[in-house]
Amino acid sequence: MVDPQQPAPLDATAAPSDGGRAGMRARRAAFGLAVLATCVALLWLMATTLFVTSPDPVGVAMLLLFALTLPWTCIGFWHAVIGFALMCFIRDPERLVAPHLRSITGDEPIASDTALLVCVRNEDTDRLQRNLAWMLEGLSRAGESRWFHLYLLSDTSEAATADREAEIVAALSARFGPDVRITYRRREHSTGFKAGNIRDFCERWGERHPFAIVLDADSLMSPAAMLRLVRIMQACPQIGILQTLVTGLPSASPFARIFQFGMRLGMRSYTLGAASWQGDCGPYWGHNAILRVAPFTAHCHLPVLPGKAPLGGHVLSHDQLEAVLMRRAGYEVRVLPVEDGSWEENPPNLPEFIRRDLRWCQGNMQYFRLLTTPGLLPVSRGQLVLAILMYIGAPAWIGFMVLGLFRELPFRLDLGVLLFAVTLAMGLAPKLATLADVLIRGPLRRAYGGAARVIASALLETVFSMLIAPVSAVAVTIFMIGLLFRRRVGWTSQQRDAQALEVGVAVRALWPQTLFGIGLGIWLWRVAPGAVWYWAPLIAGLAGSIPIALVSAHPRFGRALARAGLCRIPEEAPLAEGVSAPRALTQWSPFTPGLGK
Repeated sequence: MVDPQQPAPLDATAAPSDGGRAGMRARRAAFGLAVLATCVALLWLMATTLFVTSPDPVGVAMLLLFALTLPWTCIGFWHAVIGFALMCFIRDPERLVAPHLRSITGDEPIASDTALLVCVRNEDTDRLQRNLAWMLEGLSRAGESRWFHLYLLSDTSEAATADREAEIVAALSARFGPDVRITYRRREHSTGFKAGNIRDFCERWGERHPFAIVLDADSLMSPAAMLRLVRIMQACPQIGILQTLVTGLPSASPFARIFQFGMRLGMRSYTLGAASWQGDCGPYWGHNAILRVAPFTAHCHLPVLPGKAPLGGHVLSHDQLEAVLMRRAGYEVRVLPVEDGSWEENPPNLPEFIRRDLRWCQGNMQYFRLLTTPGLLPVSRGQLVLAILMYIGAPAWIGFMVLGLFRELPFRLDLGVLLFAVTLAMGLAPKLATLADVLIRGPLRRAYGGAARVIASALLETVFSMLIAPVSAVAVTIFMIGLLFRRRVGWTSQQRDAQALEVGVAVRALWPQTLFGIGLGIWLWRVAPGAVWYWAPLIAGLAGSIPIALVSAHPRFGRALARAGLCRIPEEAPLAEGVSAPRALTQWSPFTPGLGK
């Protein structure tokens, strides 16, 4: 039941702030029709490829599995098309798709008390202290620290780490004095995981703060970015959650360096395209975002699912569910499509990346039980379906390929090659769109290291992604099979430091992929040697997953890439040009001797 003292919810059917309700419906309908038409066209092409004479059971199964892989491919493609069109033909595309950016000038006085919620669990305390000190110092220098209250919300289970956390709070309090308010709270039991941690804050201290900025242990936000969030929330009372674009920090890990370069390439076009039709039903990723505390407390309390883990109990992927609940209550959920001032640290190696992916997979599969939640808007319900399909697509691809190996009926090779080329191009479309935009715009091109380095980096990232994609897909497939037997991922701290990966760790994590890749290669060589070359990227990625993981984790390789200027992101430009940068951004630099060894 909603607390009568909480603000009354807005009308969920009210016109969004970026145009009339009819206009948003038309935009969503056009986008949905474009995606549906593309899916149908690709399915027709696949059916024509498979069924030279008449349909057969194996071919029908392959067609159905192929259909499961299409939604995200087609959605990403149209996001890229729309985003590229906006970047090319609109002078200020960010303000077009994010009208809340037009609601402030940047000079409005801060007049709202905002909580900074930093959720931690057995984290590296040195990194934590460095990041917190940098953010608090920036707010203090901006003269706005009196409006912010830092809450270090700990679910740490290790006594020594908890003691160190308390020492950090004492040191920060002594350093900043009365200008900065800091509260440290450690829970004895991590009920509800991170969502439960924030829920505890809402119930204990939420009434004190109109807004709360949610940060993870590896999150970093500039003072300007935080102040911009507060100003927008002050000016737009209809917004319940405002999510920033989260970009990767420079890293000594070559895996993180290559991965976040690829993410950065696809981010701008993808986000602009998505925001054009999602509008007030935008995403929430659980961190580097600001919440309106009263409606979040009143309307975003997550259910405990019936049954036992992994699919029962507390919801792991809380963020998307909280977004749709906030939207159900009538408040807008918006994204801020600006690539500055909001960062995170990406996994430094392949096994750690897979471990994080499997935790998200388990959480998204819990959405099956939430699809019938009453009162959700159609767009919100569709977002939950897409979150499920994000991970179902991986085993669908594996199943499609395995069935194809044993199918003896003929197929249209010419159409198969065409279909492969089309789907590959569609999958790469977001990165290609942003790549074109980077190459066109001089200042941005130079920030990425120049045209030659940008193109070389894009080629390197494409090859790397093609090699690790089947590795991740096999891991997700094995895990989803394990879900049927109650396999689950524990909630533990993440490795964030760039360091050489131990051979034993790589072998234990990736031996299934290695055996599958070797077996696939041998089988194809014996049955259809001419087809080995078509399967070469897949076989190489799987069979070579262990050496790929070892090489891509080694800091020396990362420093070599940095010295060559490959996979450079704009945050590194001040470092390369000798301009001072925040300490949090100089934790890695090619000019810092010995770092990451």
